[in-house]
Amino acid sequence: MRRAPVLIVLALVALPVFGAGLEAFQFGDKVPEQRFKSLIAELRCLVCQNQSLADSDADLAHDLRQEIYEMMAAGRSDQEIVDFLVQRYGDFVLYKPPVEPRTWAIWYGPFVLLLAGLLILVHTLRQRRRQPPPAFSAEERARLDALLGDGAHEDGKHT
Repeated sequence: MRRAPVLIVLALVALPVFGAGLEAFQFGDKVPEQRFKSLIAELRCLVCQNQSLADSDADLAHDLRQEIYEMMAAGRSDQEIVDFLVQRYGDFVLYKPPVEPRTWAIWYGPFVLLLAGLLILVHTLRQRRRQPPPAFSAEERARLDALLGDGAHEDGKHT
């Protein structure tokens, strides 16, 4: 029963965040509205950097949403809008930059680093297996025998 008030408070606090910036735009039907939402979800806020334009409440994000809305109203296609923003702000505005030689490090770098880490791990584990176990001196062996209470064989090895 105590969870209901907490959930209501969380919903009221989160409500303005989910609708950030979208309330000012008027759409004739659901198709342009869905297109707008999809487009701003694919583009990164240049101020927040870890949020899309849909999620961000930064002033620049508001301005970019307004600009996208106006370009849509002017009849521009999604690709024309994205191309305009990329030309203006670079590939960083895209959450999914194109796969081309200048972005290979972004796309393939994590896999190369993972592979390098695995190779180093395998090499290290193989090196450890090749090392003989540490040998005890006669004095250490006598102390160990005394502590363990084991009898030693005549050849000095334990059972």
